[in-house]
Amino acid sequence: MERASLIALLDAVRAGEIGVDEAAARLAGLPAEDLGFARLDHQRPLRDGLPEAILAQGKTPEECASLAERIAAQGDRLLVTRADAAQAEAVRAVVPEVRYHERARCLTWRPAAAAHRPVVRGVLICSAGTADAPVAEEAALTAAMMDCPADRLTDVGVAGLHRLLGEMTALQRATAIVVVAGMDGALASVVAGLTAAPVIAVPTSQGYGAAFEGLAPLLAMLNACAPGVSVVNIDNGFGAGYLAATIARAAVGGSAPSQER
Repeated sequence: MERASLIALLDAVRAGEIGVDEAAARLAGLPAEDLGFARLDHQRPLRDGLPEAILAQGKTPEECASLAERIAAQGDRLLVTRADAAQAEAVRAVVPEVRYHERARCLTWRPAAAAHRPVVRGVLICSAGTADAPVAEEAALTAAMMDCPADRLTDVGVAGLHRLLGEMTALQRATAIVVVAGMDGALASVVAGLTAAPVIAVPTSQGYGAAFEGLAPLLAMLNACAPGVSVVNIDNGFGAGYLAATIARAAVGGSAPSQER
């Protein structure tokens, strides 16, 4: 339940529109809705400001649809990550307005009324090469669903450093920067050396054999010589976008967002 929904419920009780017992019954089912294969935490928006996101990986299309339907019914947004076409089709059957971002493998939904929520600026997504775009887009979509629409710098890897240096204004005005890179993962350390903003580094599994499916950039980012770099797991655009938006929201006094299930 969103905070606004809770306030509306309490206002309805005060106005005598619904009884105390009915209100209590509605709240009683909130801590966890047991769907058999999952327990939905409907109280999370009251604590963190946002509902759970759905990690589609490992779930059947039917499970994804069931979770999506319940989250959409209780809240004002829906984010599904790592979704394939079959899972997207199943979710669309129960939430027809959902949008499938095929490259990022994400599904997003916001009702029209939510479009007027205030947004927080300051998140910047930097991707080293076009091969890193799916992970970068997952990070950007996650931040956007947390009311932090991100600016993007694409194809600014260290192989052509002048491309990044030409974007110093964007780097220096950012509140939090997500750097997505495979291969040698050097971009995160370079960006951190050019800005005072915290950098969230995302190693990707893109690259040739010695990159070991993201292990090489992961280790390089963990060993970054520039201070102010945090590192999420390989290809974890969701985690990076989540953290960047959390930093941006905290910078303006906003509430912290949710976790992914």
